[in-house]
Amino acid sequence: MTYIYLFIAIISEVIATSSLKASEGFTRFYPSVAVVVGYIISFILLSLVLKSMPVGIAYAIWAGMGIVLVACAGFIFFGQKLDAYAIGGMVLIIAGVLMINLLSKTAGH
Repeated sequence: MTYIYLFIAIISEVIATSSLKASEGFTRFYPSVAVVVGYIISFILLSLVLKSMPVGIAYAIWAGMGIVLVACAGFIFFGQKLDAYAIGGMVLIIAGVLMINLLSKTAGH
């Protein structure tokens, strides 16, 4: 269940962060509600993950995948451009998350 909670926490955080842009400074009601609800869900689930996974590992996965997915959401939904350096950086983040999960003994498998 730990990784399921972490996955849902990441998706909730991505929805909340992407909704920040759509909320236009909390002037639009539904995107503003999505921000608050998304972050609440994300932090509750992240706190459950921390019961069985070290905080540094959980946060590295949560933040790293959040960065990559928010950048992709910005590209898809808001037309934000990603240059080669941004894409390269995201590849390195994904590689780091994979290394943590597949190779590290501290990930709490």
